[in-house]
Amino acid sequence: MERVSSDPSLTFAILGPLEVRRDGEVVEIAGQRLRTLLGLLVLDAGRTVPVERLIAGIWDEQVPSGVGNALQALISRLRSALGKNHARRLVVAEPAGYRLAAGPDQVDVRRFALLARAGQAALAAGDARTAAATLREALALWRGPVPAELAGAGLAADVARLESGRLSVAEDRIEAELLLGRPAGLIDELSGLLTAHPLRERLHAQRMRALYGAGRRVEALAAYETARRTFRDELGADPSPSLTELHLTMLRDDPPPPEDVTPTTGPHAGQGLEGALSAGGRRGNLRARLTSFVGREDDLDHTADLLSAHRLVTLIGPGGAGKTRLATEVAEAVAATMPDGVWLAELASVSDETGLVQSLLSALDLRDGRPLPLASLPRDPFERLVRALRGKRLLIVLDNCEHIVEQAARVADQVLADCPDVRILATSREPLGITGEVTWTLPPLGLPPAGADPADAAGYPAVRLFADRAAAVRPGYRVRQDAGPVVAICRALDGLPLAIELAAARLRSLTAEEIAARLGAREGRFRLLSSGSRTAQARHQTLRAVVEWSWNLLDEEERTLGRRLSVFAGGATLDSIEHLHAATDERLRSRRADATVERLQDGPSDATDERFQGGPADGAAHDVLGSLARLVDKSFVIFDAGRYRMLETIRAYAAERLDESGELDVVRRAHAVHFTELAEAAEPGLRTGEQIDRLAELSAEHENLSTALRWAIESGAGEPALRLVGALGWYWWLRGHRLEGALRSREALAVPGGGPAPLRAMNLAIHVLNGVGLLLSWEEAMVMLTEMRELRSPEVAPHPLVALAGPMFVLSGGGAPQSEALVAEMSGHPDPWVVATGMLLRGLTHYSAGRIEQGERETLTALDGYRTIGDRWGAATALATLSDVHLLRGESELGIEVMREALELVDALGALEDTAYMRARLALGLNLLGRRAEAERLLRDIAQVAADSGDQLGEAGILAVWGEFARQDGDLGSAREHYARALSMMDASVAVPVQMISAVNSSLGLLAVQEGDLDGARRLLTLALKQATEVGDAQLTGIAVIACAGLALAHGRAEEAAALLGGAEVIKGIAAVVDFDHVRLTADAKAALGDREFLRHLERGRGMDQDDVVALALRT
Repeated sequence: MERVSSDPSLTFAILGPLEVRRDGEVVEIAGQRLRTLLGLLVLDAGRTVPVERLIAGIWDEQVPSGVGNALQALISRLRSALGKNHARRLVVAEPAGYRLAAGPDQVDVRRFALLARAGQAALAAGDARTAAATLREALALWRGPVPAELAGAGLAADVARLESGRLSVAEDRIEAELLLGRPAGLIDELSGLLTAHPLRERLHAQRMRALYGAGRRVEALAAYETARRTFRDELGADPSPSLTELHLTMLRDDPPPPEDVTPTTGPHAGQGLEGALSAGGRRGNLRARLTSFVGREDDLDHTADLLSAHRLVTLIGPGGAGKTRLATEVAEAVAATMPDGVWLAELASVSDETGLVQSLLSALDLRDGRPLPLASLPRDPFERLVRALRGKRLLIVLDNCEHIVEQAARVADQVLADCPDVRILATSREPLGITGEVTWTLPPLGLPPAGADPADAAGYPAVRLFADRAAAVRPGYRVRQDAGPVVAICRALDGLPLAIELAAARLRSLTAEEIAARLGAREGRFRLLSSGSRTAQARHQTLRAVVEWSWNLLDEEERTLGRRLSVFAGGATLDSIEHLHAATDERLRSRRADATVERLQDGPSDATDERFQGGPADGAAHDVLGSLARLVDKSFVIFDAGRYRMLETIRAYAAERLDESGELDVVRRAHAVHFTELAEAAEPGLRTGEQIDRLAELSAEHENLSTALRWAIESGAGEPALRLVGALGWYWWLRGHRLEGALRSREALAVPGGGPAPLRAMNLAIHVLNGVGLLLSWEEAMVMLTEMRELRSPEVAPHPLVALAGPMFVLSGGGAPQSEALVAEMSGHPDPWVVATGMLLRGLTHYSAGRIEQGERETLTALDGYRTIGDRWGAATALATLSDVHLLRGESELGIEVMREALELVDALGALEDTAYMRARLALGLNLLGRRAEAERLLRDIAQVAADSGDQLGEAGILAVWGEFARQDGDLGSAREHYARALSMMDASVAVPVQMISAVNSSLGLLAVQEGDLDGARRLLTLALKQATEVGDAQLTGIAVIACAGLALAHGRAEEAAALLGGAEVIKGIAAVVDFDHVRLTADAKAALGDREFLRHLERGRGMDQDDVVALALRT
């Protein structure tokens, strides 16, 4: 009995790169000599390898002195690498050498030998189906060539034996496939094998039989001549008698005999359709699947339902979508309802109708020349097919019809007409287009959103498929360890099953993160996904081959349109496609005309400028809609919700063809011009009642607009870049894409040449509006605003954003007094939106100065203006401001109601940053009403929005609110942590409004009071007061004064505290302040003074002016 390892968790692989795994995880074996030692032991696993053989393999002719000790040292290192628990029982010392005590299931070379013997035995016994499946399993163990550790270890004979055994098993597997009646799918594989082994006579014979069986008799005869020539030229010999006899059989048009075995596909195999019918039992020629079926369970059920109700169902989809696999799964699922079987005809290698019929006859084993009962059938192939099928209840799967779609349609139509109980399930990249056909377009596998939670991502079909196929090359693989890169891979590959499988196979040598990065590189996907299953058809072995197959089926007009479509990012409408196509054709005609004139001026020449190649002939207008419809029919383009788009893999391939055509620059320019004009037409509507429609239009084209802008900037087209930024500035603001707006406007402004002054002024305004706090400091923004004002024309009213930028910037920077003059300029603008916005900003200046009633009146006027115009953003901003007033007054319920109304408006706009700000304010209002749980839920939601959009200031503000909640609850440690994180995020920002820092410093001062650090509190509150008063913000000044009242109470000066509370009310302009600290400190001061004394000092404070109140606070 063989003694095997006591550590079955270890597996050893040598049929490819040398690899050891423990529970699916790779065990590192470092060092060339150590790997050679292991390779030698694995090669003869279970048997003793003599010491002499080990020494010769490891050191060759450079044997060191004391080699015995050196070998023992290597054995010790190997045992340590494999794990100390059972190392001595795994690498066993024998009297004559060493033995790797690993069982057959632990070593791939031993498992290969066992499977090979089993498959060959099944073949000899006539069980071709079992043989094919077993031999495929054996070949799947090979992951590459024999490792270098053996090739260079004096083991040439052993390496040759392994490679020869692999080739023999491949030939036996091919023989089994031939006996199963699957010749067409073997032709490409056999051609590849003969390229590598041109003197292998058995391969020549098998290729001849495959060609003949696929109905390609002429090519089969030519294959014999190729073999004869090869043997004569290389060996000086003739083919063997058996190959010559095979040739003669084909010349007589007799069916070639098998290789001394009886074909079978199961209990009644080898009998074809007629034999199966007479024998009973499960019938058909479906081959066993070697991988699990993942991700298309719903599609399987739906297709099976369609097939039960309709006689012709066609599965439509691009190459690699999984049509063939789904079709075979459906066929298997419905087999029980098909008494006469389910039969697969593979049509990839068929080129005409005759070949198609022969392929069907071959699949059904009804080829001419078969023994009775088929000998009496008609000689005409199609009539023979129909006669055999008539009266039978069966399913035929026509796989890969797209390249012979017309022929497939005719054959399917006549078979269905003449054989009423036959059903057909076809796969194609376009419909057959005949009466009675029902199509089901395979969608991509379900994809998780970017950044999905690992636990959620693992449940999506695309990720499940990746994980399943990854586990085949890295046993024990789990997605959760690198869910982010796996999601990125699946999304980059559009959920295309074949592409995902090819990517998963790369985990043999790359991490998921490396795969994801390479997919994002130019041409990366085609280089990376270039090694599929050796037994797959050639067009399914690489991602490029899959797409090329589809490309080669397009006519010239379809290819022209297809390559131009690659310039669209995120798809396009028919109108955009027609505009681009027409503009490109016009530009190309103009170029050709200019080139003709130049040539006539220079004299006759036969030369042709390649840059002017491509496009339709002069005067020949493309039927864009017709070509586009055909591209959709052929699964090259997807039509969805009014837009046409390409899968990214197809788009990448088409982009290569566009680059080769010489049209790239013309097409990109036409694309940029079109989308600039589209954005400019939409821009004014962003401030009117058309706002939602124009936002939707620009959002749908966001990727195209970004692509157009990128081209303008990279090509140095200054004016087009400024135009497009100018058209998108307010869109970026409304959508919350402010970092994008800041970056793109900076890049456009940096392009040499630029454009006219008004255009540059608008870009400066956009850069300031979007960039302050993200890219711009306050000082940089002031310089830009100065330049902007200098560029303005006194005769022409400025663009609304130019009118807005100065006042909004100054006000947000705390310059309320300075902003009043700028805001006043807006009142005379001819655009009612600018006037309403000026009213809104004037209201904010009143609030900042503590003039609450005046501010409220101006804001209500602005609200009316926005409602008249139909601008939701302006109305929402005005409502949010009014909500703050209600909350300050203690009208919390009303404040919440008004804020919810504002949120309804901005939610419809998708204004991320405004939504986050308003929800934060709503959370504070809910907290005032004691609805803390609701408030915290809101904060958690908006924290994620701020993080996703890169809004550091937004995140800082949310952290400060969490700090307030913690301080109110008495959790001082947590409060300090939140405030510290908030300040840290502010420090990381380029420009932070002083108001934010002042508010946090006031909170930190109160926290210090609560912690008993009164000196620290004084320093913080002095700073907060100075910051608030310097920017002239009465609301923040009042907050700092209230905090100073807390410090006064801590020092035992309750009278001062009461006066400061009264003074804060006056500064803020609110008679009854109800925030948490004001209420708490009022209660404490009353308790210390009594009601009458407290009221006396409160009134004293109310009678002081702001300067006196601030001075009192600073003395606290």
